[in-house]
Amino acid sequence: MGRMSNDRAGRPDVGAGLALAIVSAASFGLSGPLARGLLDAGWTAGAVVLARLAIAALVVAPVAARALRGRWGALRANLRLVLSFGVVAVAGAQFAYFSAVERMDVGPALLIEYTAPAAVVMWLWLRHGERPGRLTVIGAGLAALGLVLVLDLLSGADLAPAGVLWALLAMGCAASYFVLAANPDSSLPPVALAGAGLATGALVLAVLGAVRILPMEATTASPVYAGSSVSWWLPLLGLGIVTAGLAYCTGIAASRRLGSRLASFVALLEVVAGVTFAWLLLDQLPSALQLAGGALIVAGVVVVKLGERAAPDAGSGPREDVGDRADRRSEEIAAAGGRHPRAVGADDRVAAAEAGM
Repeated sequence: MGRMSNDRAGRPDVGAGLALAIVSAASFGLSGPLARGLLDAGWTAGAVVLARLAIAALVVAPVAARALRGRWGALRANLRLVLSFGVVAVAGAQFAYFSAVERMDVGPALLIEYTAPAAVVMWLWLRHGERPGRLTVIGAGLAALGLVLVLDLLSGADLAPAGVLWALLAMGCAASYFVLAANPDSSLPPVALAGAGLATGALVLAVLGAVRILPMEATTASPVYAGSSVSWWLPLLGLGIVTAGLAYCTGIAASRRLGSRLASFVALLEVVAGVTFAWLLLDQLPSALQLAGGALIVAGVVVVKLGERAAPDAGSGPREDVGDRADRRSEEIAAAGGRHPRAVGADDRVAAAEAGM
């Protein structure tokens, strides 16, 4: 059986996709240590997340507008995707994760959330019939074992039922991020989807704050990193530009090239990056077990990649690059006045039939 739309194994741009995915994972991994400094200084989680997404949306907006090149019909044609991505994959994931952390230890919450790759594999199996191969299952097992070691769960943790439910919701939202970002039929360039999703997510979080569901408190007190105080706005810029703007743009671009399954497993490297940045910025030195866990995560990603490479490719010919396809489809929609070309074609056929009557 040929590969489904979310399977990108064997494509010539897989190397670039892996590089983008690693940059995205490293950028996302920096968010926890940067946010921790602000939280210790008196910020609430809601305020940190809202500031992060709002700054990222402002930074990405000009680049997203340039990528669209005036083809605003592409946004209208992908409105459902934009809303789903912004509300579920961006705002939902952030809100659910921080709600879980309020009720349980960070380590178990992260472990539950980062079972998202397994959820992606199950979704592709149940929804698209993409049954995982033996190597994919082995890679998933190695990555799961690595996460247990990296998050240092062997010493025991307090699992609050409400926190577990929030973490499971965060896992579902994280899985939706990889599936939605890898949508091969979207006419939106990756940076445009990132910009629209960030703006939507920021708006949703602002509404949650306005109705007092999500507490919003901020301070100008100086956070401390690596034993030194810095201005409060420096980590905010880092959170917005690097851990959100850069992370989401490169992550979506990677998912378009790799497919949701492989991209979700490479994103597990975020945990390794998070541990490393926590060591550098917060003096939280990883133990030997955590370093071994990081090695297992990398091994798991490699094994999953081998499984993707070995996937059958019967009946699949050369494929159009996703960026070219997005440009072509956006131009078609723009030429049709914002309407889908198939709808215009149907109107033309009706008009022709009426003319022949």
